[in-house]
Amino acid sequence: MSTITSPDSVDRLRRLFRIEPHEWRGLLWSFGYFFLLLASYYVLRPVRTEMGIQTGVQRLPWLMTATFLVMLAIQPIFGWLIANVPRRILLPGIYAFFVVNLLGFYVLFEAGLQAPWVAKTFFVWLSVFNLFVVSVFWSYMADLFSASQGKRLFAVISAGGSLGAIVGAGVPAFAATTLGIANLMLVSALFLSGCLICIAGLRRWAASTATPVRVAAQEQLVQGHLLSGIQQAISTPYLGGISVYVLLWTYSGIVLDLEIARVLGESIASPLERTQLAARIEQVVSVVSLLTQLFVTNRVIERFGLSAALVFLPVINLLGFLGLAFAPSLALLIVFDVVRRAGEYAISKPGREVLFTVVDREDKYKAKNFIDTAVTRGGTVLSGWAVNALKAFGATGTALALTVVPVAIAWSALAWLLARQQGMLAQSPASGQAQHAAGLVR
Repeated sequence: MSTITSPDSVDRLRRLFRIEPHEWRGLLWSFGYFFLLLASYYVLRPVRTEMGIQTGVQRLPWLMTATFLVMLAIQPIFGWLIANVPRRILLPGIYAFFVVNLLGFYVLFEAGLQAPWVAKTFFVWLSVFNLFVVSVFWSYMADLFSASQGKRLFAVISAGGSLGAIVGAGVPAFAATTLGIANLMLVSALFLSGCLICIAGLRRWAASTATPVRVAAQEQLVQGHLLSGIQQAISTPYLGGISVYVLLWTYSGIVLDLEIARVLGESIASPLERTQLAARIEQVVSVVSLLTQLFVTNRVIERFGLSAALVFLPVINLLGFLGLAFAPSLALLIVFDVVRRAGEYAISKPGREVLFTVVDREDKYKAKNFIDTAVTRGGTVLSGWAVNALKAFGATGTALALTVVPVAIAWSALAWLLARQQGMLAQSPASGQAQHAAGLVR
């Protein structure tokens, strides 16, 4: 133990992960926060799958549409809360609210209630919960850390989420039949409650590394009207560009997911074998993501710039879908899926979060939440219906793959432009003053 905690060991870790001495506590609290958050979600993910099966596969597009409408409806509510409730109260309050929700579902499942509305409600609720709480988490990170810190630290923080996903998914994988669905609600609630401790720890760290003026600025209410986040995300070129980036990402993902489902169904007859293969793919994605986040991503961004992180995913999609169009195979599909998803979690997602470090606090919470929730889910719904329409007109797997090629080219150009704009905003005097005012520059 003394060897691990010796000054030389700590110094080696600091150099390995590009961490400054005053950032250690904040990084560890953030790592733990994201670990607990995704562990909470991944405990419940198989339950959502089961609720979808109980509802009926043919109804899933309608449940996705309902999820989008719910996310759209809560935007004004969140806008009012962020403008009227201090962050020190709002953030713990959001997670406490979802903990209470989980306890309510525990009561329903423990009572053995099998009504269809319970399955549908849980499916929509968990879809909203996942995107909403993760968006709030990254809004908080963008508020606490500067742009330069984000480029170094966000990948390591993301690794906490990957580790949490591995641990959380392991609970139902090994103990679902023993615990039962109702008790999985309690396990998830326990993980989520731990986020409250991490938030308190982050507040203490921020207070210890910032001046009183900066601490006070961080706790100021976010200004703007109820729908300002939606307005900014749509009308502002920079935020609008991020919204389009997300829409292009969702379309490529839907095409790949549907192609995987088709090829697996045609290639592997046994449902059990398909399930086992999907589980193994998930394990490989999680491990590759974790290792990349810890040892690759921050070095890529520091050496090649943010553009490399943002362009990586569209280029991978361009190459992968070209391969599927001209030489389709199950092996290529699996390799492409692993590289694409690991690249999203480990490289593209941390890079995308850095984009929000240079906008004002209102946009970090309101516009970002709208993009992460309503735009993401809306893109999924629109993409799903678009693919179904193309199939109705006779589009084959090859034709669908080729539709992603121009999308990926436009996506790459947009990624480069967003990275360039982020660099300009990070160096502008207005951005520097805003970050100093919020206590982000240390």
